Amino acid sequence: MLRGSKTVMLAALAVALALPAAASAKIWVVKGAGFGHGVGMSQYGAYGYAKHGFSYDAILTHYYTGTTIGPTTDQTVRVLLRDGARSVPFHGASSACDTTIKPGKTYVAKRKGGGVVLRTKKRRVIARCGAAMTATGAPTVMVKGKGTYRGSLEVRASSSGLEAINVVELEDYVRGVVSRESPSSWPIEALKAQAVAARSYAISTAANGSSFDVFDDTRSQAYGGVGAETAKTDSAVGATHLQAVLYQGKVAQTFFFSTSGGHTENNEFSSLGFGQPAVPYLRGVDDPYEADAGSSYEHWKRKFSFGRMNSAMRGLGLRGKLRNIVVTQRGASPRIVHANLVGSGGTTTVNGPQLAGALDLPDTWAFFKKKKKK
Repeated sequence: MLRGSKTVMLAALAVALALPAAASAKIWVVKGAGFGHGVGMSQYGAYGYAKHGFSYDAILTHYYTGTTIGPTTDQTVRVLLRDGARSVPFHGASSACDTTIKPGKTYVAKRKGGGVVLRTKKRRVIARCGAAMTATGAPTVMVKGKGTYRGSLEVRASSSGLEAINVVELEDYVRGVVSRESPSSWPIEALKAQAVAARSYAISTAANGSSFDVFDDTRSQAYGGVGAETAKTDSAVGATHLQAVLYQGKVAQTFFFSTSGGHTENNEFSSLGFGQPAVPYLRGVDDPYEADAGSSYEHWKRKFSFGRMNSAMRGLGLRGKLRNIVVTQRGASPRIVHANLVGSGGTTTVNGPQLAGALDLPDTWAFFKKKKKK
């Protein structure tokens, strides 16, 4: 019995040694840095500059090359809160459709044909508003947890249903942005820099010809209305009242993002608008103090199986099986501009944003290497 067991064990060992060792399996390792499109102001970089004693204007003029900080005029901002809604419930308004209503009660804007009607919560029609309804008195939009907003609420018929738009003064808009983009616990100079960048972005990015200027999320910049206001961020907004980033006398389009990894990027090489014309004030610059800010994306690493890499690269036109990824051009930072996917059936050229998007990488600052799996 013992001799037979020993024979079986030796045979099994011989078979195992004849097979490829599991440890010899290979994976793709991607090491990179940064999080976001890499253009303009790094928010964690601004935090690092503030920690080192730099003022908000010095921070901003570092990230936006050749700019100055100067005054702008007050104006209203039209913020899209919801699109494609079947109805928009709200309360807190004292007037809607030129009709006096009770702030403590909930009302519903509903689409009717090509226009909007105002109803009570029990569906009784109060007014027919035409193409749009305007409610004033700091209404609360009760759609998907939306909160209280200063200014007025406009609800208008659109091709997809109803649009809910907050029409708000510029400074009140900025008050609702700063803490949504930079934690209110951050140094005051970093929050001031965020306030000026947010104000400048809102002015420079207005969508001409559209019914609204900006989205309330990261498609533009995050905006939370009254619920986002804090004493510290309000102080940052007040201290920079109506100040903007200017380039040659005009308000600059002040893109910003989370983490640069130590260097920002030229706009034409980024996922922000790859291949677009170069913008003089959106040049890649060194970001020396970001490492002190504690971003978890300062450096990062991702691992992919060969199967996962082949699947992702086929979506980019990979020919055959992936043999190598050869970066042929990097930008002002080490972010990838162009790379070749070397496959068993030929070579395919892709750009950095395509490559990062296919693998859901935090940034285009990436280096690819095959390694043995441990």
